[in-house]
Amino acid sequence: MLNWILVDEIIKNGLKEDINNIDITTDTLIDDESKSAAQLLAKEEGVIAGLNVFERVFKILDQDVVVKFNVKDGDKVEKGTVIARIEGSTKAILKGERLALNLLQRMSGIATASRKYSDIVKNFPVRIVDTRKTTPGLRILEKYAVRAGGAYNHRFNLSESVLIKDNHIVAAGGIKEAIHKVKGRISHTVKVEIEVETIEGLKEAIEAGADMVLLDNMSLEEMKKAVEIGKGKVILEASGGITLDDLVDVAKTGVDIISVGALTHSVKAMDISLKFIS
Repeated sequence: MLNWILVDEIIKNGLKEDINNIDITTDTLIDDESKSAAQLLAKEEGVIAGLNVFERVFKILDQDVVVKFNVKDGDKVEKGTVIARIEGSTKAILKGERLALNLLQRMSGIATASRKYSDIVKNFPVRIVDTRKTTPGLRILEKYAVRAGGAYNHRFNLSESVLIKDNHIVAAGGIKEAIHKVKGRISHTVKVEIEVETIEGLKEAIEAGADMVLLDNMSLEEMKKAVEIGKGKVILEASGGITLDDLVDVAKTGVDIISVGALTHSVKAMDISLKFIS
């Protein structure tokens, strides 16, 4: 599900960025009455995400634009697939084309990466989750795309849950001190996660009452040891530069969650084009 109040704000800001006053090319070249049809084409294999966002760009420009989809979010498509047909005001289609494609391509790239990571560990009892390493202003869309691809979301923002990281620990005076202080000030409904870099840190976090522990940049052997100690006591999250090549080995350690910043921070946009056919 998407919060369309927030999505519309993203789209309108994008349109304002692209159309400062008028679209000088389209508005001087195309008549107001002109109608056109176009096809949305996949130029490579991938997982689609963001179709309703793509459509909404054109609806904001002209409510009468019609978009007919041949696939749905989460579908894997082959190169050459006709994803959709767009019909309506030529001006609206031309003005919205770039923004609509930028969002769809970005979201589909994230969904494609999320599917790839999730599929690799589908036979293990572990979840692939994203991080807050998202494009500023686009987090709601990028995290939706992660879900469309079959992975899961970590916290959406700093207000949603507690994650005590290394700098928090230093500022608070230690792992135990940080956990006790935050637990004394939050609601009983809020879970507390803390980042540790050593087995000793894990033991201290468990003793202090952490609900979840993020194992930061630990070796495979350290992760296995952490699972022996913490499984069933806390939720264990592996994090820190984990790649596709590392994924199965990390899953085999028995951790509950693997967080992957690369799902959003360095993903390649999917190649999708919009071509007029009339």
